[in-house]
Amino acid sequence: MPIVRRAVMVAVLLSLVLFFVACGSSGPTTVSAEKPKVEPATEVKPPALYTGKPCFTRMMDSAQRWAMDALPVQLESEQNDEAMGFDGKATVWRAKFASASKRMLRTYTCSGSRLAGAAPFGVTGSVESPYPPHALIAVFQPAYLQIDSDKAFTIAQQHGGSNLTKGDTKHPVYYFAALDPTSSSVHWFVSYGKSMDDTDGIGIIDASTGKYLKATGPRH
Repeated sequence: MPIVRRAVMVAVLLSLVLFFVACGSSGPTTVSAEKPKVEPATEVKPPALYTGKPCFTRMMDSAQRWAMDALPVQLESEQNDEAMGFDGKATVWRAKFASASKRMLRTYTCSGSRLAGAAPFGVTGSVESPYPPHALIAVFQPAYLQIDSDKAFTIAQQHGGSNLTKGDTKHPVYYFAALDPTSSSVHWFVSYGKSMDDTDGIGIIDASTGKYLKATGPRH
C-alpha cells in the first residue's frame, strides 16, 4: 500500500512539474514591431546632349511624315542649365520646315532635356501655321547640311572663337543653320552669346564643306 501511495504521489508531482513547465514556456507573446516599408529611390535620369545633325535627321523624318514635300528652313540650338552650347552640343534643338503644297510652316523640337518645363523628351511638332503674306521662304535640301555642329564649333574656335571662350566651358554658344541666299549654300552661324544679336562675335562656316568663311558681329 505504501508503495502504491508513493507511486501516486510521484505521478502527481511529475504532472505538476510538467504543468508549470508548460505554463512557463507559453508566457506572454511579444509582438515584434513591423519594419516600415522603404520606398525605392526615384531614379534621376541624366539629360541627353546632342549635336545638331542627329536631331536634324530625326526632325526631318517627322516633318516628311507631316508633308512629303517638307523642306528645312532653319535649325537652331537652345541653351539651358544642362548645356550652354560648348562643343557643339545642346539638350534641345529646333528646326522649322515648310511645305509648298500645304503652304504651311511647322516647327519640330528634338529634346533630350530633363528640366521641368522643357520640351518633352524626344521629337515633337508644333501646330502648323500658314506662310506669312508675301513672304519668301528660303528652304534648302537636307543633304546640304553635311558638317555637324561640333565640327562647326571646332572650326570657329580655330579662327578666333577660343579667344572669346578662354577655356570657359560655360560660355554660351548658340548655333543657327540656314540657307545663304547670295551663295545658295547652307551656313552654320556659331554665335558666342545667347543669340545672333546678343553675341560677342559670330563665326560663319559652310555647312556642306566645313570651309571657314568669315567672322561677323551681331545681325541687326
